[in-house]
Amino acid sequence: MVDTPIIETRKLTRLFKETRAVDALDLTIQPGELFGLVGPDGAGKTSTLRLLAGLLNITEGSASVAGYDLATQAETIKSKIGYMAQEFSLYAKLSVIENLLFFAELYDVNTNQQKERTEKLLSFAGLTEFKNRRALHLSGGMQKKLALACTLIHQPPILLLDEPTTGVDPVSRREFWNILTELHLEGTTILVSTPYMDEADRCSRVGLMYEGKLVKCAPPRQIRAEIKGELVEIHSDHWRDASDLISSLSGVLEIQTYGEALHILVDDGKKRLHQIKKALKKENISYQSARIAPTRMEEAFISLIRQMDGAN
Repeated sequence: MVDTPIIETRKLTRLFKETRAVDALDLTIQPGELFGLVGPDGAGKTSTLRLLAGLLNITEGSASVAGYDLATQAETIKSKIGYMAQEFSLYAKLSVIENLLFFAELYDVNTNQQKERTEKLLSFAGLTEFKNRRALHLSGGMQKKLALACTLIHQPPILLLDEPTTGVDPVSRREFWNILTELHLEGTTILVSTPYMDEADRCSRVGLMYEGKLVKCAPPRQIRAEIKGELVEIHSDHWRDASDLISSLSGVLEIQTYGEALHILVDDGKKRLHQIKKALKKENISYQSARIAPTRMEEAFISLIRQMDGAN
């Protein structure tokens, strides 16, 4: 028996004047799923999350969240979701515990439950020893964790998180995602937008948005498997010269640049690695390392976007 989707959109559209920020979006998310939404800036990710949170009016199409119609029951939906915007509005002059209690009051959490829930969330987010510190004096990563704790205070079954780890250090990102993973294992449905492909790789499924449309939706492993060719990675101080040379070689499908590293998609990894090293040596272009590497979500994402740009 197939579960009834907890989030479902049909031809969901949002116009801003002449711009179709969300363009006929068909999306289905099952209960307990951890769904990642990725795409370049302006792809429509934030608008989609704001529509699902009932913060924007629908221009065309329909959507339901937790069984409620967004067009007619948006206020009812708000008690079922926890929405965390990119810039979550914590109260800087309030302490950690005061922020939690404020949001508990805002979401009408029973007074008898507030103490238990705040203590549990402080422990869950690793903020117990900082509960009396003002939000203004928390690190960026701790502010994000406090924002998530405030979002969770009314125990919503659905989380809508808009790039929640943008601008925080790698350690804080990892800690934040450890918390999300625990919530996911407990059965919370999570829809998260992210610019980080390693985060997208941790999701059950990933949806790639481009110009307001959902152009790809599949588990990360399937998306990586669809990328053409194998990956050769070259590190060179002369990466521009190396890129110009390698692009002219046979069997090279695509070159992506990551700082001084070149990620080269080729038809045959072993064969082309030998060919590339030979060509670089012949032209006296030095390199620090050259190897066959596993493809990541990042390469797949960039390749898909380039395909979309080429089709337009």
